[in-house]
Amino acid sequence: MDVNPNLSDKARYDYALVLRATKENDEKAYAELMQRYRDSIFHLINKMVFSSDDADDLTMETFSKAFQRLEQYTPAYAFSTWLFKIGSNHTIDFIRKKRIKALSLDQGFRNEDGDSMEIHVADDGLDPFESLEKKERKERMHDVVSELKPKYRRLVEMRYFEEKSYDEISEELGLPLGTVKAQLFRARDMLERVLGSVRETI
Repeated sequence: MDVNPNLSDKARYDYALVLRATKENDEKAYAELMQRYRDSIFHLINKMVFSSDDADDLTMETFSKAFQRLEQYTPAYAFSTWLFKIGSNHTIDFIRKKRIKALSLDQGFRNEDGDSMEIHVADDGLDPFESLEKKERKERMHDVVSELKPKYRRLVEMRYFEEKSYDEISEELGLPLGTVKAQLFRARDMLERVLGSVRETI
C-alpha cells in the first residue's frame, strides 16, 4: 500500500502502529494508539456535547469503532485525520439521537497534524416518543447485557443503568480508574458482538 510522501514523521509512526495492530494483532500497538489520541479525541467531543461523562463514553466508543475498522485505514492521509472523522461523526449521531442542543462548530478545528475539518450539527428538536423509545431500548439492552461475563456485566450495569461515574465505580469496586475504563472498553467490544444483527434496534 502506497504511503503519502507528505505524511509527517508522527503520522508515519502511527501507520507503523496500525500495521502492528492489524497484521500482528499486537495489543500494545492498540494501547499506544489509544494513549496517543485519547485526550485529543476527548477534547474534540467534549466541545460538542458539554458533558465530560458523555465525552468519556463517546471517546471510548470512537476507539472501539476505529479499531473494528482499522484495516480500512489507508496511509493516503494521517491516521489522526481518519480517527477524528470517526469521532466527530459518531458524536453527531449521538447528538441527533439525544436531541440535545450543541455548540455550532462551523468554524471547524484542526487535528494534531494540522488538517482542517468542519463539523455541522443540526438541532432536531424534541421527539414526543423519545422517552417511550428510550425505555424500550433500555429493556432490550438489559437482556443483551445479561449475556456478558459477570465482571463486565457489573461494570456496564453500574455505568449505564445506575449512571455512576467512573470515579464512583472505581471506589466502589476497589479498582484503579484506568482498569475501570479499560474493562468498560472491553465490555463494549463484547456487546458489539452479542448485539449482532439486532444492534440497530437497541
